[in-house]
Amino acid sequence: MTETETEEFAQQIADQVESFLIALQAIAREADGGRAISLLLLEISQVLLAGARLGAQRDFKPDGEYQPDVGPEPDIDEMRLRLASMLDSVDTYSFVFDPYVPDVVESQLSDDLTSIATDLENGLRHYRLGNVDEALWWWQFSYVASWGNLAGAALNALLSVVAHDRLDAEFTGEDEQLALADEMLDGGEVTPR
Repeated sequence: MTETETEEFAQQIADQVESFLIALQAIAREADGGRAISLLLLEISQVLLAGARLGAQRDFKPDGEYQPDVGPEPDIDEMRLRLASMLDSVDTYSFVFDPYVPDVVESQLSDDLTSIATDLENGLRHYRLGNVDEALWWWQFSYVASWGNLAGAALNALLSVVAHDRLDAEFTGEDEQLALADEMLDGGEVTPR
């Protein structure tokens, strides 16, 4: 990858990261639980694409042995609390952190989403200070070590919420439809009701 290609790639990742962070803050502020699930599903899917792109690249190397100071992390505890309140009964979920060591872990979507945001925002601060190599290294490292797995688990939990909402619905007239299907399978003629 040439220096120009690396800078363009970093800009694309920074744009996706910034979009995720802005959307997550907006979702937490709006506090619309019904709409939030679908929006979070979309946003996590998009940021996972950025992570997958980072994972498919060569290993990025930081400039120095120690991470440069980019200032204090922003306080996102208020956003975490808003997400927890909004997600309420679906905030706590279980997942297998490592499928090769299948221990079930219990977690909170609100905690995981803010943890992902913290990792992504740290890389964004490096990027904004002009340290492209450090930003790419941080995003790639934290994707593999932390936020990629959390985002995958959160995505699965949110998809499960959507699936239960859409697939567990009771259908009215189900008994009538089953009776019609039984008549058809028995070879009898179906008479309209």
